[in-house]
Amino acid sequence: MAQLPPGIRFITSFSRDQWYRAFIFSLTFLLYASFHLSRKPISIVKGELHKHCAASHEVELDSYKEYAAQIQPLKKPFNASQCGWEPFDKNNYKQLLGALDYSFLCAYAVGMYLSGLIGERLPIRYYLTGGMLASGLFTAMFGLGYFYNIHNLWFYIMAQIANGLVQTTGWPSVVTCIGNWFGKGRRGLIMGIWNSHTSVGNILGSLIAAYWVSTCWGLSFVVPGVIVAVMGIVCFLFLIEHPKDVSCSCTPSSSSKTFLNGTARCRIQMPTLNAKENGKPQDPEMQHLLTDSENCSVSLNSSTVVSGEGRHGTSAISFLGALRIPGVVEFSLCLLFAKLVSYTFLFWLPLYITSVEHLDAKRAGDLSTLFDVGGIFGGILAGLISDRLEKRASTCGMMLLLAAPTLYLFSTVSKMGLEATVVMLLISGALVNGPYALITTAVSADLGTHKSLKGNARALSTVTAIIDGTGSVGAALGPLLAGLISPSGWNNVFYMLMVADACALLLLLRLIQKELQCDADHTLFKEH
Repeated sequence: MAQLPPGIRFITSFSRDQWYRAFIFSLTFLLYASFHLSRKPISIVKGELHKHCAASHEVELDSYKEYAAQIQPLKKPFNASQCGWEPFDKNNYKQLLGALDYSFLCAYAVGMYLSGLIGERLPIRYYLTGGMLASGLFTAMFGLGYFYNIHNLWFYIMAQIANGLVQTTGWPSVVTCIGNWFGKGRRGLIMGIWNSHTSVGNILGSLIAAYWVSTCWGLSFVVPGVIVAVMGIVCFLFLIEHPKDVSCSCTPSSSSKTFLNGTARCRIQMPTLNAKENGKPQDPEMQHLLTDSENCSVSLNSSTVVSGEGRHGTSAISFLGALRIPGVVEFSLCLLFAKLVSYTFLFWLPLYITSVEHLDAKRAGDLSTLFDVGGIFGGILAGLISDRLEKRASTCGMMLLLAAPTLYLFSTVSKMGLEATVVMLLISGALVNGPYALITTAVSADLGTHKSLKGNARALSTVTAIIDGTGSVGAALGPLLAGLISPSGWNNVFYMLMVADACALLLLLRLIQKELQCDADHTLFKEH
């Protein structure tokens, strides 16, 4: 018999379940990357909506009105003035651009609290598909303002509000789906890698928006809108919500002890020392795989803990019930401040680079992607460290402690030249996005599968929505405060970001102390 080709040997070396998990990992990665891809264009286009014309810096408000009247006949096609696109071509442009950010993020924060509760009661595939199609429509709607010569501020604000609301369908859906397929075995690392979809989406969104920003900024929104809508169709055609939907096998070894997993969708068995005799160590992902009791039948013995009902049999957890899960409040408030810092960079970094480095909108957008590149490594590093130490709060606290002085260095060093800015963008991106990534993924999944839920399999979406919804309040405040503070100087914006990082760290101190105390008690127990 001829030897199998290397490629076929590689394919057959993985089990059917492993291929399904890899497929879901990749699909949910691309789905949420497309959401972030559609959020980034507004930060790139800001430099085109308001251009730094010399006249606007030399005249006061009264003389500016006279100047605007004089250049009225000389306006560019589509009624674009020399200072940008009306109504963003006035001296109060920072407040108007901040209003666009705030309207999106405020709607996102409010909608997120509702999204988790709704998402628990609807099939994830339909819910996510509808959200992506609607998000594609409203993202493209903003860009259509360019083609239809629309200069009404409320048109753009309403497009942002509508987009913010429908985008809340994304995060609870993908986190619940990935939580169904991957357990706690290597959750920090796996979700750290998976969460890089945020940075990948930001990078792609920046590059796509920057390609058209100087020639036809409307396409900077229309193209990402089309991409999100297409990915919504892909979601409808291919997303598998739960392993049981494809008869995913879950056959633990006979010689094992059973314990109750966090969400306790079924009885999960962990191998004991006898498992070594079988010659096949259990897959660490299958050890904690969230599966339904109805689809994962295991024999019961005296040590078995029987879980709650199946996925469709348990009642959805209430909002107050989710808040009572230990750690939800602390991590939610910590994420508020961490996300405040991250989203301030997301929405204002290209404009800051334009001001400091005196680059055009396209080059500033391209350079800002380095912050997201750093964020990819930060998220993976945070997941890896937290898995190794088994301390989520301590890992976040360590990175937050380093982030505050790094932001101060960034505000100082970035004025020294382009090379220094590149280095600080990478370091700042890693330290700022590391805690944010860890809390929104591994921590949310851990808390959504907490033992206090006693087997309620439908809590993960609500817990995820509460944590990310609270974080989104900070995401709304950050860009708004940046718009209000930046006229007094960019240094003051960085001071605000450093204070936010310090607040995030303070909110985790109780959990950090608890982790360290548990570690000390464990060490003392081993000594005795």
